Amino acid sequence: MPLLNENYQNLEESYLFAEIARRVSKYEEAHPDQKIIRLGIGDVTKPLTKKAIAALHEAVDMQAVSETFKGYGPEKGYEFLRNAISAYYKRNGADVDPDTIFISDGAKSDTGNITDLFAKDNVVLVPDPVYPVYVDTNIMDGRKIVYINGTAENNFLPMPDPSIKADLIYLCSPNNPTGACYDKEQLKCWIDYARSNQAVILFDAAYEAFVSQPGLPHSIYEIEGAKECAIEFCSLSKTAGFTGTRCSYTVIPKELVFTASNGVEMSLHAMWNRRHSTKFNGTPYIVQYAAAAVFTEEGMAECQANIDYYRENARIISQVLDQKKIPYTGGLNSPYIWFECPKGMESWEFFDYLLENAQVVGTPGAGFGENGKNYFRLTAFGQHESTKEAMKRFDQLF
Repeated sequence: MPLLNENYQNLEESYLFAEIARRVSKYEEAHPDQKIIRLGIGDVTKPLTKKAIAALHEAVDMQAVSETFKGYGPEKGYEFLRNAISAYYKRNGADVDPDTIFISDGAKSDTGNITDLFAKDNVVLVPDPVYPVYVDTNIMDGRKIVYINGTAENNFLPMPDPSIKADLIYLCSPNNPTGACYDKEQLKCWIDYARSNQAVILFDAAYEAFVSQPGLPHSIYEIEGAKECAIEFCSLSKTAGFTGTRCSYTVIPKELVFTASNGVEMSLHAMWNRRHSTKFNGTPYIVQYAAAAVFTEEGMAECQANIDYYRENARIISQVLDQKKIPYTGGLNSPYIWFECPKGMESWEFFDYLLENAQVVGTPGAGFGENGKNYFRLTAFGQHESTKEAMKRFDQLF
């Protein structure tokens, strides 16, 4: 009989979105005539752009000709895509070597798999509220997790506490679920904290394309010292609508070198390269070819048009919350709007109330941690018509 990973017993019984699906399904069975509007899970609704689709077609045709056929590709990703991503970073003010970029099939996958590089005795620091994957993957590995509070008082942007010693630090900016976005000075504080503690920041930048305020960073590598302490994850899921197409990238600078217990220096870049080439066969060529088209001038303009569409949805949601004087964060630099539940309700109570009385589905803040129990998240990824209708129902309800 095999010995099992008993850390799985410490996970919550039901994953957040599975419980949402269960409650919605139960309601639908009881009320089949009601039209439900879903503003919960952050999946996109706009199709892939013309540039990306054209590239996909071209790449598929290339696979039908022996002269251009591609089989196994380089595990790190094709050089043409890594160069395109490096150029994109440069346009945003960050110098990222193409050789430090690893192409993958999703930021969610890499933020979970990165734990393979670190021993279970590391202390993990995560903000609360937090994207559940950061917590669950470390519970699976048996690590100690320390929480730092994100609250309305600090605009859901917790800052480092010198009294806390951590080895791994998860930061997400713009944040999921709160929509809050760190500025450069705040990130510099985190970098200084990480370097003084010889810690590693695991920086999730999946929503960087939604940053609209000038001066706010799109990447942690825009800040001095980040290459000595930070790994960055990013994705085309929200930038270019690749939620079903699957393409992401992780940056691991070669400066990230630490001393093992036996005195040997170990490079996180080299370790991830070994892990990546051992456990991953690479993102499909046709997907990478389409991703490279996204980073062209025309491709980025098309993506920006879709992002502007979602920003308008965020404006529609925010406008109603402003009118109702309901406190919220997000929407401006993020596709998520995080607001205080009306009438003093807790988030699961409000979820049921909104579903039963307005047939609108959102995401209860309690699913993101203790500090979310009185908050709720709506997404701007719906269609204009459904978003307008949802907020009309919301307006009438409150």
